[in-house]
Amino acid sequence: MRTITIAQSNETHDDRTVTLRNRARLGANQNLLFWYHELYRDQFKGFPDPAALCVLEVGSGTSPLKQFLSNVVTSDVLDLDYLDLVFDCHEIDKLGAIKDESLDIITLTNVLHHLKNPIAFLNRAAKKLKSGGKVIATEPFFSFLSTPIFKYLHHEPVNFLISQPELGKVRGPLVSANIALPWLIFFRRHEWLQRLNENFDIATLSTRPFSALSYMATGGISRKLPIPHFVYRSLFFVDLTISRRFPGFCAAFFTVTLTRR
Repeated sequence: MRTITIAQSNETHDDRTVTLRNRARLGANQNLLFWYHELYRDQFKGFPDPAALCVLEVGSGTSPLKQFLSNVVTSDVLDLDYLDLVFDCHEIDKLGAIKDESLDIITLTNVLHHLKNPIAFLNRAAKKLKSGGKVIATEPFFSFLSTPIFKYLHHEPVNFLISQPELGKVRGPLVSANIALPWLIFFRRHEWLQRLNENFDIATLSTRPFSALSYMATGGISRKLPIPHFVYRSLFFVDLTISRRFPGFCAAFFTVTLTRR
């Protein structure tokens, strides 16, 4: 039987409170919702009929994905009454609620950098995917422009000097993070990426930039900037185009797609 300390219980309560607050803030921010809508459209653009697929989202606490794709199965480690499943994704291979080799897609947005061991999670998650099934994850990208923003203006930790692709101390699903971790795995440390090769076809791995300053221009979760929505929508597509033309200079996010062997 697992023992839960008072400190752990308090951290879980705090994380639930913050998640519910962030979810409400996101829902009230029209520009931020649009940013997510365009992100999801980009994530699923390679599928003719996403509504016909079996899709699991990991880390759905704040996510608005189900507003845009009603068939998605939502999940999180936090016990929230609007979720379909509550479990620790590090133990996804033991999850009886989802049959092995049953999923077309597992999707995560800004979740990998919160995981204790994202490579272990991905390898275990492969058990639930059909052959040819996909993991689609969006994470921060470190460019000339975004690096100082993430390092000095964003509240989550950035550590490029880690010796292993995992978090050190884990205190809770929201507090624990290294937002550089996925970027290091997929762009800088090939030997870490190779640890996925048994379950995923690394040769066909796809990465593509997604946006530069348009996320920041929404104010993000913590605030709402007074940019009229019609202006924001117009500038978003300019921002997206520039981020893909000059990713090393200004991209702030990337989407990686992994294919199950």
